[in-house]
Amino acid sequence: MSVVAGQGDAVRSMALLWRAQGAGGPGSAQGRGPAPGPRQALTVDEIVAAAIEVADEAGMAGLSMRAVGARLGRTAMALYTYVPSKAELVDLMYDRAHGELPTSYDLAEGWRPAVTSWARDLWAFYIRHPWTLTVSYARPVLGPDEQAVLEALVRILFEAGLSARVLRRVVGALFHFVRGAAAAVADSRRAADATGMSDEQWWSTRSALLQQVAPDFAERFPMLVRLGVEAAAEERGAYLEGGRAPHLEDEATENFSVGLDVLLDGIERRRSAKREVASARPA
Repeated sequence: MSVVAGQGDAVRSMALLWRAQGAGGPGSAQGRGPAPGPRQALTVDEIVAAAIEVADEAGMAGLSMRAVGARLGRTAMALYTYVPSKAELVDLMYDRAHGELPTSYDLAEGWRPAVTSWARDLWAFYIRHPWTLTVSYARPVLGPDEQAVLEALVRILFEAGLSARVLRRVVGALFHFVRGAAAAVADSRRAADATGMSDEQWWSTRSALLQQVAPDFAERFPMLVRLGVEAAAEERGAYLEGGRAPHLEDEATENFSVGLDVLLDGIERRRSAKREVASARPA
């Protein structure tokens, strides 16, 4: 189940994301002095870091103000001095986590290696923090760290010489591709944990039953069977027809690698076509 970002108070969320003056109360990044009372004040950064740890361990389902407070040795109520609600906290977590990613890439070898590095870094980020995949991108957080990831990609693609209209759509395609490919890995791990059954066990059981209930499978779905047979041969026996299916996580990783190359090939073809049109124009 996805969580839609940007549901908290807009003024407070944006001020906290960008650490605007006075946004976070007495323990914010701007007001780090101790609050009244015997206990040392918290900071927004400490709360967000603790929330990320909770989400990394328990997922978004395990995230609550109470869980974050317990990790910090405080009550949930103590956190509301700094962060208005869980809605604003999700925005802060999502943005802050993206701060792990590089903000620039070396273009000395051209745009394609740089895009590849960007995509692989984002892929690894999603695998480290699978809860970020449950935060819907329908409403972007609009925080500085999230924007820095986007800025890094746009800088690379402008180097590729794409028009602004095409570049904008390529950015969307790359984000959705990387996110979707990483989600397959996260789903594979979640399914194994939820069912107590590995991919191999699941496929072995279902494949045997499929042969019993659909003995005419090959006649009804010849293209699927052909794809399986020919792909198996090309991949040196990654799986055999009627036998054990490949591990979903390995399959998702291969899909990511091959799919990224295909997307970048498409960008290269668009660039070549643009150059051909330009060269054909009369001087």
